[in-house]
Amino acid sequence: MKPKAGIAGRAKAGGGGFTLLEVLVALAILGIAVTVVLQLFAANLRALSASEDYLEASLAGEARLREIAETLPLAENSWSEVNAEGYRVEAAVVEVEKERTDTLPLRLMDVSVTLRWNWGQKNRQITLRTLKTIEKEMPATTISPGLR
Repeated sequence: MKPKAGIAGRAKAGGGGFTLLEVLVALAILGIAVTVVLQLFAANLRALSASEDYLEASLAGEARLREIAETLPLAENSWSEVNAEGYRVEAAVVEVEKERTDTLPLRLMDVSVTLRWNWGQKNRQITLRTLKTIEKEMPATTISPGLR
């Protein structure tokens, strides 16, 4: 009796198993798939850690920005400091649109805060900005005694 031809023309001789070459190819494909999945998980964890760092920095920067913007009198200035969380903070207050606000009783101030930190071997930074209007300081007018 002649054996029947099986998958890919191979003759079945009593047992229907896989050849060594088929097993090796299947293991290689499985190894590649597992490696790709593990690399995706590792990249996802790195991105999650980076986003956590940016979130913490943005919260610290927003708090510092609010402190500066609520300080009165708000005057043009720039400075650098290191805060309690270890961020290097660079802050600046600059009057903007002077020519457009000359006739108004208000000044427009640009308040910016840049936070810098190290993440691994890379330097990271985030900059937050806001605009704040403040009243102009009007010169004191004197009334002469004869005009009352």
